Amino acid sequence: MRAIRILPELLVSQIAAGEVVERPASVLKELLENSLDAGAAAITVTLEEGGVRRVQVEDDGEGIARDELPLALARHATSKIASLDELERVASLGFRGEALASIAAVARLSIASRTEASAHGYAIRAEGAWIGEVTPTARERGTTVAVENLYFNTPARRKFLRTEATEFGHCEEVFRRIALARPEIAFALRHNGRVSSHFKAQAPGDRAAAVLGREFLQASLPLEAQAGTLRLHGLAGSPAAARARADSQYFFVNGRYVRDRVLAHAAREAYAQLLHGARQPAYLLYLEIDPRGVDVNVHPAKTEVRFRDSRSVHQFVMGALRRALSPSAAEAPVAYAAIAPSGASGPTLQPALGLAQPAAAYQAFMSGAAQPAVPLRAEQAPPLGFALAQLHGVYILAQNDAGLVLVDMHAAHERIVMEKLRVDLEDGRVQRQALLVPAVFRVDTLDVATAEENRETLEQLGIEFTVAGPNELAVRSAPALLASGDLAALMRDVLAELREFGAAQALAARRDALLAGMACHAAVRANRLLTVTEMNALLREMETTERSGSCNHGRPTWYQLTLADLDKLFLRGR
Repeated sequence: MRAIRILPELLVSQIAAGEVVERPASVLKELLENSLDAGAAAITVTLEEGGVRRVQVEDDGEGIARDELPLALARHATSKIASLDELERVASLGFRGEALASIAAVARLSIASRTEASAHGYAIRAEGAWIGEVTPTARERGTTVAVENLYFNTPARRKFLRTEATEFGHCEEVFRRIALARPEIAFALRHNGRVSSHFKAQAPGDRAAAVLGREFLQASLPLEAQAGTLRLHGLAGSPAAARARADSQYFFVNGRYVRDRVLAHAAREAYAQLLHGARQPAYLLYLEIDPRGVDVNVHPAKTEVRFRDSRSVHQFVMGALRRALSPSAAEAPVAYAAIAPSGASGPTLQPALGLAQPAAAYQAFMSGAAQPAVPLRAEQAPPLGFALAQLHGVYILAQNDAGLVLVDMHAAHERIVMEKLRVDLEDGRVQRQALLVPAVFRVDTLDVATAEENRETLEQLGIEFTVAGPNELAVRSAPALLASGDLAALMRDVLAELREFGAAQALAARRDALLAGMACHAAVRANRLLTVTEMNALLREMETTERSGSCNHGRPTWYQLTLADLDKLFLRGR
C-alpha cells in the first residue's frame, strides 16, 4: 500500500476540473457568469469546432486590475465573497473562485482586461501548471477570456467529448439560458466564423420571443405572483404550447438557471390536469427569493439549489402557476388550427358533384337546418362566437370575429362539470338531487364493503346510497350535476378509486383525478343532438369557466380557424 502524500497542485486542479469543466459548454457557462457578475452590458461569444478548439467570451464589464490578473488564475481566489455571512446571502452567479484555475489546468487560457481607471489593458496566459507574466495589451474597458484546445493535456477526458455538432448544441443551449436570464444585456454568438445568434438588449417578452419563438409567446400566459419574500413571474405555456419533450422548461432562481426537483414537481402538479398523455409543458419562470432562503453551494456546477423551506416554495409556485393557468376560454391564448400549405403538386380540389342528386332530398335537408338563435353581426360576437351547427354529433361549429370556431362538445362540457364539482367540494356544498327511482345495480362483495366503510366520503361527494341486497347497491341521491349520467358506472369508478387509494388520498392528492372521472360520466355524449340554444349556452359557459381550453385529460377543447386560413384553403386572393 502506498504512503499517504499531498497531491501536486496541477493534479488537484485537474481533479477539480472534472467537476467544473465537463465539456465546452461548462467552460462557456463559467465565463458567461463571470461577465454577468462584472456588470457587462454586451457580451460576444466566439466558438470554434463546437468549443473544443476555442471558446472566447468578450464583454464590456468592469474589467480586472493588473495586480489581480495572477490572482484570477489562483484556486479559491475571488472578489465575490469574503466571509461565511456573505456566502449565505450570495447574490452573484460565481463565488467559489475555482473556475478559471480549473479551466487553465486542462486547457490553454488567456485573459486580456482593462478597467476604467487604467490607461491601457493587460494580458496574462496560463497553460497547465505554467502561468505567464502580465503584459500590456491594447483594448477597451472590459475583459476577453479565450480558452483553447480543451483537454489537450488529458487525452483520456478528450475522448469522451462528442461530435462538433453535439458540443455546439450544448454550448448554444447554455447561451440561450443566459440570454433568457438577462434580457437587458445584448448577446452575440459566432461559430466557426459565422454569426449564429444575436440578441439586442430588449424587454423580457421580446427576448422570450427571440429565443423561444413567437409561437411560444403567443401561446403563453403572463404570470406575476408575490407572497412575502417570494416573487414568481414570467410566462407559463398554455396546453397549446406543450411539446413532446421537456426541452422548453426554463426556471431561474435569483437570475440563476436551475434544475431543481421541488420546482419541477410544483410545475408538474400545476399542469397535471391540463396536458394530454405524455405531453410536456413549456414555461419560462423567474423565482426571486431572499438569498438567505436558498443554498446555491450544493454542487460545483451550481445548477442545483436547496431551499430552507422547500414546502412553502413548492406550495407558492404550484399555486401561482395554477392560478395563471386557470383562465376561461375567453381569456386564454387562442388555439389556432394549423392549415398545411399546399404542396408542389398544387392544392387538392373538391371533386365535382353528381348532377343526378335528387333535388327533393337537398331541399328537405336545407329546410331542416337550424338557424342561428341570434344575429351574427361581428360587433355582437363574444370570444367563442355564436353556434352555427353541430357536426356529426361531436363538434360545434361557431362563428366569431376572427372566423370559425370548432368545439369538442364532450371535452368542453367535461371540463365545465369538473370545475363546478371542484368549487362545490371546496366550499362543502355539493348540491344533491334525490332520485325519484333509485339507481339499483349489482356489484361484488368487496364493493359493498368499500361503500359501507366510506359512506361519509361518498356523502361529501353528494352520493347517498343504501345496500339493496348482498351484491346490490341503490343510489338514492347524486350530485345535481351528475344525476342525469350513468350512475352505476359512476359509482363503480368512485368505489374503485376509494378501494385503491383510500378516502384520505382520494379527497386530497387524487381529488382532481376522482372529479375528472365523475365529470366524464355526466358530460354530454357524442351523437347527442343539441339545439342552437344549448350549443350557445355551452359556449357561454366555456367563456367563464377556468381551464376550459383543455379537457380533464389534457386534450384541447376548441380551435380557431381564421378567415385567412379559410381563404388559403379556397385560394382566394390568388
